[in-house]
Amino acid sequence: MPGELIDFADFVRTSLPGLLRYGHALTGNPHDAADLVQTVLEKIGSRWSYVQHKTGDPMAYIRRSMANAHISRWRRTKRESLVADLPDTQPYSPADPFEHEPLWQALRALPPRQRAVMVLRYYEGLSEAEIADSLGVSQGTVKSQASKAMASLRTKLALLEPKDEGREAG
Repeated sequence: MPGELIDFADFVRTSLPGLLRYGHALTGNPHDAADLVQTVLEKIGSRWSYVQHKTGDPMAYIRRSMANAHISRWRRTKRESLVADLPDTQPYSPADPFEHEPLWQALRALPPRQRAVMVLRYYEGLSEAEIADSLGVSQGTVKSQASKAMASLRTKLALLEPKDEGREAG
């Protein structure tokens, strides 16, 4: 039987191209394939005589080991990426550049339906019919909510206008 045993270095030399192709098929890219083959061969190298004696087909054993290692790595990576941020940290959110703009403050102060009508009309450019369909209300409701919102915005913005006493009325 000792004549049937193959030196591990010889086995790797002759089998490496096929193992790399198999790893590429498993992982989808040559770099991860090389890492996978190296990881598996490192583990099997120390047990090479056992693998040859007990498995009967070292190549099948190595391929199975590669598949198992790839699945384990995939599960570990997937589990690690489920949480994007650490629980004790706050994700970075840049400051709203319009936060202190009077129009945006007045718009935020509107009731939700009036605000929705104004945003859909003037920001999204939708017609009254499209707004009515989007919000599930009648066109009359869209018109009345827009009218109330405009009146409220005019009042709030008029209060914020600086009074210019030296200005002449024309």
